[in-house]
Amino acid sequence: MKTLHFDCFAGISGDMALGALVDLGVDPLPLRGELEKLGLDGWELDFARDQRNGITGTRAVVKLKGTDDAHEHEHAHEHEHTHNSWREIRALIENAPLREGVKRRALDIFTRIAAAESLVHGKPVDDVAFHEVGALDSIIDIVGTAICLDILDPEHITCGEVELGSGTVQCAHGILPVPAPATELLVRGFPVKTGGFNREMTTPTGAAILAASVREFITGPASFRPLTIGTGIGQRKMDKPNVLRVSWRDYDPPGQDGRWKTEALTLLEANIDDMTGEALGFLMERLFDAGALDVTFSPVTMKKSRPGITVSVLGRAANLDALRESLFRNSTTIGFREIAVERLSLDRTETAGGLGARTKTVYLDGKELRTKVEFDDRARLARERGISLEESEALIRRAAEGR
Repeated sequence: MKTLHFDCFAGISGDMALGALVDLGVDPLPLRGELEKLGLDGWELDFARDQRNGITGTRAVVKLKGTDDAHEHEHAHEHEHTHNSWREIRALIENAPLREGVKRRALDIFTRIAAAESLVHGKPVDDVAFHEVGALDSIIDIVGTAICLDILDPEHITCGEVELGSGTVQCAHGILPVPAPATELLVRGFPVKTGGFNREMTTPTGAAILAASVREFITGPASFRPLTIGTGIGQRKMDKPNVLRVSWRDYDPPGQDGRWKTEALTLLEANIDDMTGEALGFLMERLFDAGALDVTFSPVTMKKSRPGITVSVLGRAANLDALRESLFRNSTTIGFREIAVERLSLDRTETAGGLGARTKTVYLDGKELRTKVEFDDRARLARERGISLEESEALIRRAAEGR
């Protein structure tokens, strides 16, 4: 299977992704032509050969009219940006004559950022005002990356462990520790690491690109045949190479037969009879923060006929130590079971549909099997308009169909 692999050993940002994909072979000329369909003025997109610590690659440079130098944008967070609402950006992309695949991926990336910002600020998704990510240069990065991925059309996209960096970051919300709040939400469930660089290395845009695109994270041994490599050069000159590598690989995922994906996972289970409902709710939150893929509570009858709860946690190998520590620290258990399991899952995509609602679509044998509108978005619209969930879903589907 021809697979596109992201190697984020130095993190990822929007401009690094764009540079790496062009370095991999995307022609800048049709890329610019597609970006011009957005109908935005005041920008130029150039690609320059550059190097960091002896590693040569391509640097994406978005130049804004009225400025003398290339905009050292989202990755630095050190200047003022125009604020654009999610509603405005969504309308911009939906109304542009872009290919449908480009629209879906760009809207998916922005939807994930909007949802993260909504949680951070406690606002409805449609009311989110983007700061760094709303800037013109970052719109070019995100839509440009979506165009590149549509042109390359990989069968499968993978990623290794993602470097987040460390220290603090200056952004529109003030000085915050790395990772920034939105980034932390966007990489939930990823295999990540910190401390390799004393700067922010993975930005919200970079995290959202991975979240919307990657189908498999590879952290252990893997068998593949390397084909070609593209290198995206970051804006900063540091004592370590600030680059992103993206490569074509001939790779067959373990258990992948073209119909569904099979993953080797671990199930952690603990029986507990002395925790309150409030404490169990906090435990679930902390387990998801530690990288759990799923957490469920099931009522059981324990010894001495005591009612209890079985806590079941599903996780990847890369997150097991964090999950184990979270169970010991945040529950009253003194021991739990670990069971090797396989999870079979259908390929799926998440797109931004009508009225800002997210829609998940699952596929079998490469064909659409079914779609589902996210409950949170159905409920939001139902509350806003004083209608039922069924009426809300019908409105969302009609809006997505343009009726």
